[in-house]
Amino acid sequence: MDLTSKETMHFVDAPFLRDLSFCLRFYTRLPIPALGGETDPHGTENGFERLTRAVRVLPLAGVLIGGFGAAVLLLTSWIGFGPWLAGPLSILALILATGGLHEDGLADCADGFAGGFSVARKLEIMRDSRLGTYGVLALILALWLRIAGLATIGEGSLVLAAFVLVAAAALSRTMALLPLSILPPARADGAGFNAGRPSPVIVIQAFGLAAAVGLLPLAAGASLLRVLFALAIALAAAYGLTRLAYTQIRGHTGDVAGAVQQIVEIVYLLCFAAG
Repeated sequence: MDLTSKETMHFVDAPFLRDLSFCLRFYTRLPIPALGGETDPHGTENGFERLTRAVRVLPLAGVLIGGFGAAVLLLTSWIGFGPWLAGPLSILALILATGGLHEDGLADCADGFAGGFSVARKLEIMRDSRLGTYGVLALILALWLRIAGLATIGEGSLVLAAFVLVAAAALSRTMALLPLSILPPARADGAGFNAGRPSPVIVIQAFGLAAAVGLLPLAAGASLLRVLFALAIALAAAYGLTRLAYTQIRGHTGDVAGAVQQIVEIVYLLCFAAG
């Protein structure tokens, strides 16, 4: 084996790339192939333990996910669709890529928080696979706000809309770590409990990288003040929903993380859609 091949294998075997591929497999339905050195690429063995380490590169996984939606936005615009057609197709591409993972969490939280009168009952409703009235309404509003926000930005600049979408995908998925970091699990089982609490160092690394990605709209002509305002509002929304989860169910679940992602993505888009 020549030197170039050895260098390439060493690069592919890097923990950084393994963490990135693991995040993409966990957060999407995309067929990510196994890399060199991965004995359990789909995370069936110690999957949640691996996730708490891998989230250090979650913002970069978010960039790739958002980039998929942005590519659909630009491609459909290039073939002649206006922002109000390209925008929905872009959001649809994101949902197909992720399997509606976060949308499901938002709907479950809406049903549980609004439909239960005790912590136990709220958690019971959130675990129920059936969708209630509050969940349906939350999904409709969330989809409309994401589509309308993206299309409104696209009416002014499609390039800015693409950059904002990429930044929103990375920032929102990283902000979803907030409830896992500062709240106890609401249940003694389930995804939220199994995921555990990522270390403060890893969370700081992820948030620092996400903040840097959140500055991407500057490259498309957005003002620094607007970008900083959007970052501040996104963090406030994530913290507000985290506090709401504590008052409602005394902790976090995987659904809470999904709801945080959706809300942060919405408010970030709306900050750039505002006149």
